[in-house]
Amino acid sequence: MFAIISVGNRQFKVTQDLEFLTEKTGKNAGETFDAKVLLFAENNKVHIGSPDLKSAKVSLKVLEDVKGEKIRGYIYKKRKNSQKTWGHRQKLQKVKVVSLSAV
Repeated sequence: MFAIISVGNRQFKVTQDLEFLTEKTGKNAGETFDAKVLLFAENNKVHIGSPDLKSAKVSLKVLEDVKGEKIRGYIYKKRKNSQKTWGHRQKLQKVKVVSLSAV
C-alpha cells in the first residue's frame, strides 16, 4: 500500500512509517497534520484524484526542524574588479508517516 501526496510544492511517494525531509510546513515539532492525497494504491486497486482524493487520508507527524546543506555561489566579472560570494541553507522538516487509510 502506498500513496502519492503533496506537501508544499513537492510530491512524495509514501508508505507506512516512512521518514522523509520536506520544506518547512509551518507546523511545530510533535504536531500532526493531514497531507493532500493525489493517488492511493492498495493491493490491485488504484484510486486517482482529480486533483486530489477526499476519500483517502495520510497523517504526518513533524519530528524535527533541520537545515539543508550549505549552497555557496560565487559571481566574478572579468576586468571589473567585481566579485561576490553568497550562501544559502534551506529550512527543512523531518516528517514521519503515521497512518495511511482509504475511507
